[in-house]
Amino acid sequence: MDQPDNRKIIHIDMDAFYASVEQRDNAELRGKPVAVGGSRQRGVVAAASYEARQFGVRSAMASSVALRQCPELIFVKPRFDVYKAVSQEIRTIFSQYTPLIEPLSLDEAYLDVTHNLQNNPSATRIAQAIKEQIKQETGLTASAGVSYNKFLAKLASDYRKPDGLFVIEPQQGSAFVEGLRVGQFHGVGRVTATRMNQLGIFTGLDLRQQNEAFLTKHFGKVGAHYYSIARAIDHRPVMPDRVRKSIGSETTFENDLTDPDQLSESLLPLLERVWTHCEKTGVMGRTVTLKVKYADFQQLTRSRTAMNLITDSAVFRQLGLDLLSALTPVPKGVRLLGISLSSLQDGATTPGSQLALDLSF
Repeated sequence: MDQPDNRKIIHIDMDAFYASVEQRDNAELRGKPVAVGGSRQRGVVAAASYEARQFGVRSAMASSVALRQCPELIFVKPRFDVYKAVSQEIRTIFSQYTPLIEPLSLDEAYLDVTHNLQNNPSATRIAQAIKEQIKQETGLTASAGVSYNKFLAKLASDYRKPDGLFVIEPQQGSAFVEGLRVGQFHGVGRVTATRMNQLGIFTGLDLRQQNEAFLTKHFGKVGAHYYSIARAIDHRPVMPDRVRKSIGSETTFENDLTDPDQLSESLLPLLERVWTHCEKTGVMGRTVTLKVKYADFQQLTRSRTAMNLITDSAVFRQLGLDLLSALTPVPKGVRLLGISLSSLQDGATTPGSQLALDLSF
């Protein structure tokens, strides 16, 4: 069996980030069930405070369902500019410890502290220092997971939320994984977990007992990844220059749309948002994809790929509108529209190999 690689990885995950920012900034919300998102019938919960989670309220839940589960739920309109500013404060804290930071979203990131700017041999002490600095400078709490690879660090950060710190040392990795339900594995969603259960795979130990050929047969290329993580193996590097696979924007309508002109008018601001991001980042792409979700939740996508990078906003806009035009008149009401740009210009660099150090977690 492969031996653990000699790295020290921290996964930082802010606790109920959006909701915690709102409670921090508004004393009247503290200690109460709060949901960030729209309270309208078509609204969706973007984040829920821990008080709301006690009632079963979760992110991505329909607002109407959340209100049924928690009638006292307080909805707060998202303030993404504030969340981004706080996220940047947190990112600045990370950069005091290591340049190897791989952000996953505004509220979580991987850090490789094998070689760190503090010359601190203990990843655990670094994680604790980061948590304390975040609390002192932002007034928010974070949970941290520490281990020798990304997969285990992510699992560890979830283990003692909120405001937790959990360490999985090299000699503990295999035993820790075997006792978990496969649905607890990061990257194994509900559908995949159900498929695994149907195959008699319920725990990490069950998964480890399957050979790679079996897993690849049933799950395709990702089967090789499942084979590795069941053995607590994950050689993926922390990638500070991780390139996004796509740039997209979408919206859910309060009332289903059927009129072609209304659909086109609704698509234009989405196209504008995506192109504005392209101009700000300098990232361009070749493939435009339209996403449509109907009132009955049937979903379809249509794509068109240009011969060269799309560098003109008018071309991008026309491709998106053409994709929509090909679907109209629509056979039923449209609940959601989305547009994305992929096949992005890749500016990533290949990170260098890591040196082995003494592992004092």
